[in-house]
Amino acid sequence: MEIRQLRHFVALAEEQSVTAAARRELIVQSGLSNSIQALERELGSELYLRGTRPVRLTATGEALLNPARDVLNAATAAERVVRDTREVLIGRLRLGVPVSAAHLVPVADRLGDFLRTFPGVDVSMRVASALSMQEMVEVGEIDCAIAPAVERRGRLRLTPLGTEPLTLTVRRDHPLAGRATVRVPDLAGERFVETPPGWTSRVLSDAMFAAAGLTRRIVAEVGDWELVLQLIEAGAGIGFTPARLPSPLGRIAVEGVAMERRIFLILPPAGETTPVAAAFGAALTAAAVNPVGSAAGFGQG
Repeated sequence: MEIRQLRHFVALAEEQSVTAAARRELIVQSGLSNSIQALERELGSELYLRGTRPVRLTATGEALLNPARDVLNAATAAERVVRDTREVLIGRLRLGVPVSAAHLVPVADRLGDFLRTFPGVDVSMRVASALSMQEMVEVGEIDCAIAPAVERRGRLRLTPLGTEPLTLTVRRDHPLAGRATVRVPDLAGERFVETPPGWTSRVLSDAMFAAAGLTRRIVAEVGDWELVLQLIEAGAGIGFTPARLPSPLGRIAVEGVAMERRIFLILPPAGETTPVAAAFGAALTAAAVNPVGSAAGFGQG
């Protein structure tokens, strides 16, 4: 049986008139009669007595009336839940974000605004390397990410949020200090403090040396930008760091090489994006009028 048939039957029982029931249901009388007849055939029993005015239900009709009302009430409640879910966002947002993106994208501020706007949303945050976060979005382990990326992966949607160059960073007393630029061959034989494989900066620096046909000595791999800067300051080596991270160290550009760290909102295909992630993405990109900030932030990415 169909919800429509039960609604027509309840209308007839309450209005006690085919004409009035049809008017209430915005249907022609023959349409209402055919709908109820189809319900009777399915149940194998007549539901009302023909030729009586007002309309009277049969014993079967009387027995069906309250259960039919219950079904219609349940259907209305189900529709209301779906409508409320669309209009009042609820659920959990699984967000991947490197803390080092904070000086480019004010993640905490944007997330705070979003949670105040949608108090029915909870957030769980994951921290990992940029390439790992792309993979986690792709396989559905997280709903979206705010992370660096060096290439588009699979069917993921990448929306730019901020950009900054990576610069060679040295101590003020280093032989290269004071130079505005260096060439890649000038770096042969230097000791490097690096981020782990899979980080955007490491992918870019490895590619730069590979293109020049050079190898280099990496004396430390560190998964935290603040510690990278501290080790460079301590004289452990030199390294490539985001230009906008505040530091007293020397900054040098590398000639002929565009090492650029780009932060994206990373989402799965539209058909696979959760309503919560879609709403967060819309709020984040709408607020990113000037994506490059000035607040310091350290971590992975």
